[in-house]
Amino acid sequence: MGNETFRHQKNMERQEGIRSGRHIFMCDVCNKSFHYKCTLKFHVSLHSEERPYVCDVCGKAFRLLQTLKVHQCIHTGERPYSCDVCNKSFIKRVELKVHQRIHSGDRPYACLECNKSFRQSGQLKVHQRIHTGERPYSCGICNKLFTALGSLKKHQRVHDGERPYGCDVCAKSFKHQQHLKSHLLVHSEEHHYTCGVCSKSFRHPNVLKVHQHTHTGARPYTCDMCNKSFTCKPVLKKHVLLHCKQHP
Repeated sequence: MGNETFRHQKNMERQEGIRSGRHIFMCDVCNKSFHYKCTLKFHVSLHSEERPYVCDVCGKAFRLLQTLKVHQCIHTGERPYSCDVCNKSFIKRVELKVHQRIHSGDRPYACLECNKSFRQSGQLKVHQRIHTGERPYSCGICNKLFTALGSLKKHQRVHDGERPYGCDVCAKSFKHQQHLKSHLLVHSEEHHYTCGVCSKSFRHPNVLKVHQHTHTGARPYTCDMCNKSFTCKPVLKKHVLLHCKQHP
């Protein structure tokens, strides 16, 4: 559709809105139209580079006053939106809305390829790259590609050695938050994970999983050199080192 045709169509929509009693407010930059003046005002700010609202704590600037107010909650610690199920609180209303789907089980965003559903539209967008093969995020050091920005950031810690997640008990630090959570179980005296066969309990679910192999006889980790199998990966790694020493 040419620019002249597009403008003509938008002008027709504006006239139709006036005739029907609906006000049409149009953006002078991209010709997108809105039913409410306040919505147009918000949209127009997206085209502007001006950021008149400045945080007096850190100096970060924003296009909209409301965005600044939300940002200031980071400094004040205010989390005005609280879940009525678990009392977890959030800075933004939309964050609470997404969180509540954990309790309701609502997953409104479904993949048309495989029917897998998600709580957030962004999660669906990242998932769809599995089907399209798109990997838009590239490591500047080794050129490895990733489907999500978060995955790239985690990968980059391999190169820079950053370990941002520190244990408050022993000061040990980790590259990934999940690794810290697993480590904290070492300091805990609680044993939440219990074997259904012998009732022995463990701090960590992975340790329980390895223990259960003693009952099932499963040895899922196999050496590629001699086909000997083991109940857990660390034992396999030690075994492989023996081969390396024999055949340096």
